[in-house]
Amino acid sequence: MQIKASTPDEYIQLVEETKQEALSKLREVINANIPKDFEECIAYGMLAWVVPHSLYPAGYHCSPQLPLPFANVAAQKNFISIYHMCLYANDELKEWFVGEHQKVSPKKLDMGKSCIRYKKAEDIPFDLIGELFTKITPEQWINQYTKSFLGHKKT
Repeated sequence: MQIKASTPDEYIQLVEETKQEALSKLREVINANIPKDFEECIAYGMLAWVVPHSLYPAGYHCSPQLPLPFANVAAQKNFISIYHMCLYANDELKEWFVGEHQKVSPKKLDMGKSCIRYKKAEDIPFDLIGELFTKITPEQWINQYTKSFLGHKKT
C-alpha cells in the first residue's frame, strides 16, 4: 500500500492509526542516530533517507534525477517495514545485524535482502535499529553502492 504524502509528517498522519506511534518512534530513532548529511524525505511513497545530489551528483543509477536511496520505512498492510540498502550490499553489516537481533528479540527475524518486517510494533528493537543507522556514513554508502551496484569504485 503506497501512501500519497509529500512530507514525513504527512506520511505518519495518513497511515492507519495503529501504526502511527511506532512509525513516529522509528523516525525519531533514525533521525537521532543517522550520520549527518543524509537527508530525510518521502521517496517511493515511504519515509526515506537519501544521499543528496550535493554529495553524490550522479544520483540513483535507475533514475539519476533521484538522490541515492539509503533507507526507507513504510507502513504495509500487515507489518511495518524497514528497508536498509546497506544490509543488501554489505554482508558484514547484515551478519552483525542478524546476530544482534537474536540477542535482543525472542521473535524470529523476518528479513529479506534489505527489508526487515515487524508484524507488531512492540517487536521492533528500537535501540538496535538506532545502532544500525550509526554504522554507515554517506561516504561509506556511496563507496559501497558504487562497488556493489555499479561494479566500480567511486572516482
